[in-house]
Amino acid sequence: MANPDFSADQTSTPEASRQDQGLFRNHAPVQREGLRKMLRIMWNMIFHKPRNTRPAAAIPVQALTREDLLAAPNHSVYRLGHSTLLLKMRDKFWITDPVFAERASPVQWAGPKRFHQPPISIDQLPPIEAVILSHNHYDHLDHQAVLKLAAKTNYFLTPLGVGDTLIKWGIDASKVRQYDWWQGTEIAGIRFVATPSQHFSGRGLFDSNNTLWASWVMIDGDTRIFFSGDSGYFDGFKRIGEQYGPFDLTLMETGAYNVEWPHVHMQPEETLQAHLDLKGRWLFPIHNGTFDLAMHAWHEPFDRILALAWERSVSITTPRMGEAFNVMQPQRGHTWWLNMEQDVSENAPIAGSGYKSG
Repeated sequence: MANPDFSADQTSTPEASRQDQGLFRNHAPVQREGLRKMLRIMWNMIFHKPRNTRPAAAIPVQALTREDLLAAPNHSVYRLGHSTLLLKMRDKFWITDPVFAERASPVQWAGPKRFHQPPISIDQLPPIEAVILSHNHYDHLDHQAVLKLAAKTNYFLTPLGVGDTLIKWGIDASKVRQYDWWQGTEIAGIRFVATPSQHFSGRGLFDSNNTLWASWVMIDGDTRIFFSGDSGYFDGFKRIGEQYGPFDLTLMETGAYNVEWPHVHMQPEETLQAHLDLKGRWLFPIHNGTFDLAMHAWHEPFDRILALAWERSVSITTPRMGEAFNVMQPQRGHTWWLNMEQDVSENAPIAGSGYKSG
């Protein structure tokens, strides 16, 4: 059962999301891109993509079964792809931004195509206590996945407005809970708080910023996990860290960045700083390795964040898709992408970093 919703208990009143003429906006002004720049970005994305934005070989995926998940210890975290993570806490399962579609697109005949299949199908998943959504972009909100999950899911936790979309799709309104920044709920003894991020929303040409975007704090007793959703770097990470840190694990966007859109996605250096602002212990980079959404080499986010973490003595984990990471017994994982057919970037981690190859 879910307890009554709440607002964050801060010594000073937290700043909720802002609205301007009915549209949500970030706390710090974010420069709007002009039409000419947007057209140039789109042209380059379509006609000037480097070949290495997609892997030349199959991404390694560790297949999962329902039996594996039911037998797993609590505080296990599985990356199913992109920003889709399955967490086991208090013998229940929780999933973030579930995207199982072949393409992150409004249509399945065009748009960014998956590099790999999910480690487990929706049908094989055990019952889900809650789906946790960060915003409504196609690489985070999959219409068909939401509909398939509905029958086995007790709750859908969303930022303001995204829940209305789910209800329009046919999700039972009694299952939907939507929140402003610094609001949340408690379900099965776990506290969930929607916290700020710096991004934007929209699924079409005429609904820009009609719904809110958010990061999420998850508190299970003494264990604290942060899920970034999508965000540019901003001072909100420090405030979240001050209010709810330190975090045992930060699940941090590290990928689909570009100098052309610096305010809404983080460069790896900013991801690392955000992790430090949050007072994170272990950094788990996400938002990479599944879809071709930028101009950088597909493996570059792994190369850069791992090298940066090694330089700053930050504990970081890079498990394969479907491979378990346990918050209570953390392990670094593998540099699995280095053995694939690719040109390794100059920033790849050097021998002695404590990582296993393969």
